[in-house]
Amino acid sequence: MKIAFASDHAAFDLKEIIKAYVEKKGYETVDFGTYSPESCDYADYAHPAALAVENHECDFGIAMCGSGNGIQMTLNKHQGIRAALCWLPELAALARQHNDANFLVLPARFIAVEDAYKVVDAYLDASFEGGRHAKRIAKIPVEHGA
Repeated sequence: MKIAFASDHAAFDLKEIIKAYVEKKGYETVDFGTYSPESCDYADYAHPAALAVENHECDFGIAMCGSGNGIQMTLNKHQGIRAALCWLPELAALARQHNDANFLVLPARFIAVEDAYKVVDAYLDASFEGGRHAKRIAKIPVEHGA
């Protein structure tokens, strides 16, 4: 499994910690940046990461910024992306199980590393349940001209 990573400067340190954590678990990672704690714009890294997931170059992604909101909004501009902002393990599990979230988003300034590990584990351990949820997921993309 290959995971796309993206963050802004506010989440750079957490991104590096979580990336190493999942690599220890045996996942392959592709880091779309940022590559330093210097001020930057999350969209510059979110869009390439989203495209990699949409194009099946990566299986899913983990992204983060200070609050998680900006990078989540950017990711969700892509029709094939379902990015879920999670700060509790239960939210992360449900995002996968019910929403087939293909991006986990963490609020770097509002989550401790130990809690982030738990959220990531819950996300990685969960899988989409399908069934009634699949019908709902199919309605998310906007049809042009609708």
